[in-house]
Amino acid sequence: MFEPVKIAPSILSADFMNLGRDVALLEKAGAGYVHVDVMDGHFVPNLTMGVPVLKQLKRATELPLDVHLMISNPLEQLPWFLDAGADIVTVHAEALGADELSRAVAAIHAGGAKAAVSLKPNTPTGALAPVLADLDMVLIMSVEPGFSGQSYIEGSEKKVERVVEMARALGVSPLVQVDGGIGLTTAPLVSAAGADVLVCGNAVCGAENPAQAIADITAVAEEARAAALAAKEA
Repeated sequence: MFEPVKIAPSILSADFMNLGRDVALLEKAGAGYVHVDVMDGHFVPNLTMGVPVLKQLKRATELPLDVHLMISNPLEQLPWFLDAGADIVTVHAEALGADELSRAVAAIHAGGAKAAVSLKPNTPTGALAPVLADLDMVLIMSVEPGFSGQSYIEGSEKKVERVVEMARALGVSPLVQVDGGIGLTTAPLVSAAGADVLVCGNAVCGAENPAQAIADITAVAEEARAAALAAKEA
C-alpha cells in the first residue's frame, strides 16, 4: 500500500499477431508488470489465453508476469500456471470458499510466486478476511471482469480505501491493484485511495505512444497520491 505507482499493461489489449514486439515495447516503455488475463468462458463470459502463451511470455520479457485467473477451478489449474512461470497469481474470491481460498494462497506461495486475491465490483471486502494477512496483493475490479474496454465503475476507489483500512488494522501492507477503465482521469482517484498497481489496457496498448501514456498516467497518479497523503498529514 502506498508504494511507488507501477503500470501493469494488460496484453488482452495488445496485438496478438505481434505479441512479442508489443511486450518488448512495453518493457522498454517503463511498464512495471505484464498483466495476463486468463478467462475460461465459465467464470466470465469470455475465453482468452492460457499456459502456452504464458510460457512464451516468460521467454520474451524480464518483467514480472502478473497472471489474473478468471477461472472457475483455480485450485486444479494453479500448478499449470506456476510451472509456466507466473510471478504473481491472482485468484478470485468468488470462485472459492474460505478454506479453498487459503489453500490457493498457500499453493501459490509454495510454487514460488506471489499471491493475490481479486474481488468483483459487487463482492464485499469482507471476503478477503480469511487470507488478507497472507496476501502479497489485492486486486480490486473496477469493471465486471470478462471484457476489455469497459468504463470505470464510479466509486470503486472507496473499495480501495476499505482494503487499505483492513490491511492497516491487521498490520500488513499488500500491494493494492485496480483493474478496469484505468486511464488519465481515473488513475488519480484510485491512487489517492491507496492503489499501487494500475492495470491499463486500451489506455496504454491502444495509445499511439505507449511510453508516453505510461509516463503520463504514472505522473497524474503520483501527483494525486502525494496530495492525498499531504492532506492526511495536515
